[in-house]
Amino acid sequence: MMNEFRAFIVKYKVLGLAVAFILGLYLGALVQALVTDLIMPIISLFLPGTAWDVLMVGPFRVGHFFGALLTFLIVALVIFILVRQTTKMGIE
Repeated sequence: MMNEFRAFIVKYKVLGLAVAFILGLYLGALVQALVTDLIMPIISLFLPGTAWDVLMVGPFRVGHFFGALLTFLIVALVIFILVRQTTKMGIE
């Protein structure tokens, strides 16, 4: 049983996957802080009288949605750049 478990860990590169997952979580938190604390306050300068995260169009919280969308786009861009660079270096 122990040998099977070890073979599973090695075959599916579970340790590398776990490290990537943890780094991804913290990258997401870092990008969320970047968007919430640095980028969106600059955008708020152009929205007189209201904060970006409470901006609403009818019943829709578009400010919150655009903050989440911006966070997603930045994370996707960072991952794309990392994958592209590692592919160029021959790492798969």
